[in-house]
Amino acid sequence: MFPDALDPDYLRARLLDMLAIPSPTGFTNELSRYVCNELAALDIDYELTRRGTIIAVLPGAQRSLARAAVNHIDTIGAVVGELKDNGRLSLMPVGTWSSRFAEGGRVSVFARGHVYRGQVLPLLASGHAFNERIDHLPVAWNQIEVRLNEPCHNREDLVALGLRSGDFVAFDSDPEISASGYISARHLDNKAGASALLTALRAIRESGQPPAIDFQAIFTITEEVGTGAGSSLSDEVVEFVGIDIGPVAPGQNARETGVTLCAQDTSGPFDQHMLRKFKQLCRDRGIAHQVDVFRYYYSDANSAVRAGHDVRDALITFGTDATHGYERTHLSSLLSVAQLLYAYSYSEPLAATVSAWHQHTK
Repeated sequence: MFPDALDPDYLRARLLDMLAIPSPTGFTNELSRYVCNELAALDIDYELTRRGTIIAVLPGAQRSLARAAVNHIDTIGAVVGELKDNGRLSLMPVGTWSSRFAEGGRVSVFARGHVYRGQVLPLLASGHAFNERIDHLPVAWNQIEVRLNEPCHNREDLVALGLRSGDFVAFDSDPEISASGYISARHLDNKAGASALLTALRAIRESGQPPAIDFQAIFTITEEVGTGAGSSLSDEVVEFVGIDIGPVAPGQNARETGVTLCAQDTSGPFDQHMLRKFKQLCRDRGIAHQVDVFRYYYSDANSAVRAGHDVRDALITFGTDATHGYERTHLSSLLSVAQLLYAYSYSEPLAATVSAWHQHTK
């Protein structure tokens, strides 16, 4: 049973709002403003770091320690690589993703005060002209290009429009929510996680009860390029939980329902005490959950530990099919993540539990 304040309509509205705002890594200012405005509406204090990470704080009953729930709001995307002689644009990816998922995308290209619309096409795009040659094109970023909806027939036309190499290219999210609760879109990674975190913050705020210790909600802006939360943690933070996608695929245990707890990813295992704590919280609150390991995966939790922060770390995820493509999850999974974060905020600090565990094992 979800707390009444975990409102699915609130979560859904925040998600659709954020999916409508382009935010490839390096181009996140508008989405950051949206999140800050939402925090202000919830009467939650926050600060912006010099690089633009948002750190919101809900004061706890105990003020000497803090825990951090960290979610990135930047997405994959691209920049213009070259203005081509045929009047089209080559692309360089922002973040790690395949050109297979870019092909066919509708995009906005941001150029000096103008936004131009276009589509990403293979170099050979007309079956009536190229027939089977289309089927033999390799999958690579140099095999696709952007066709703008402008009269561009050569490089000079592109220059005249103000386009330059390095201009940001954002892919449309194209969200769709089914009556059965499935959510499909580009960029659920990690705007879906942000909507779950905001929903949990709203519930904590409306409960009228302070968290057990200071609860920091951190929204990072460079996770897709590997830095993320590396420089965003204060000395008081002793526990760190990342929120992100859990890949649903053959050979994986992640599901599009409930919470998928990550035991290990590419960087190695997460803290066993934190994993045990989250499994117990799920059992106590009746939250559907499963545990998985992710073979090709990197998150904000990695960046914090690699930066040298002395924290116990965990990763909780919403199962997502077709990650970094047209992604799909379920509303119930996002609500489960929000419920787990809500329960976690009121749980006792792990330090006392670990101390007792060590005494028991002596």
